Amino acid sequence: MRQDEGQQQEKKKGFFAEMLAPVGGFGVTFSTMFRKVDTEEYPEKPRPTQARYHGRHQLNRYADGLEKCIGCELCAWACPADAILVEGADNTDEARFSPGERYGRVYQINYLRCIFCGLCIEACPTRALTMTNEYELADAERAPLIYEKHQLLAPMEDGMLRAPLPMADGMDHHDYYMGRVTGSTPGQHDYVAERDGTSGTSSDNGSAEEQEAYR
Repeated sequence: MRQDEGQQQEKKKGFFAEMLAPVGGFGVTFSTMFRKVDTEEYPEKPRPTQARYHGRHQLNRYADGLEKCIGCELCAWACPADAILVEGADNTDEARFSPGERYGRVYQINYLRCIFCGLCIEACPTRALTMTNEYELADAERAPLIYEKHQLLAPMEDGMLRAPLPMADGMDHHDYYMGRVTGSTPGQHDYVAERDGTSGTSSDNGSAEEQEAYR
């Protein structure tokens, strides 16, 4: 008798549960209809990213304007997606773009392949390559998503001079790597003034596109 009663109760519960199941589903819908929705007004009001967000890459400069990239290609070797192309070249006394012997003559990042893993950042020995907070990289065509060196170079800041130019007065590449160069020196200003035919007292804050013209 007890077994029969239990089976009947289970049948009754199953019947009522099945009948009320649609109502329960609508109950979830109605409960969310009147909640405030956090709408992201993008792209009118883009949401700020975290400080350590991995976005578009940037090739950094030293305080006097020389480039940090030495063309070692370690970033390209570390890239698991084969998205980076680097071609190094030798610095000369007539055309110096970075401290030491070599610089990155060609630098490309294919953002159609890049997975933003940051392994290239870890591989860079001079902290030349870092990642910014910029994430708006979509485009309707493929070619613009292959960034060239002049697009990746950091903007010129106050006190920087447009390369090519010699190393800071009395400094060598070790001083650059140790962070002892804090700005451009009078000798560098004189070199740039003679090169461009301008006054030696003026600061040269040329754009990245202007620097590319010297390649």
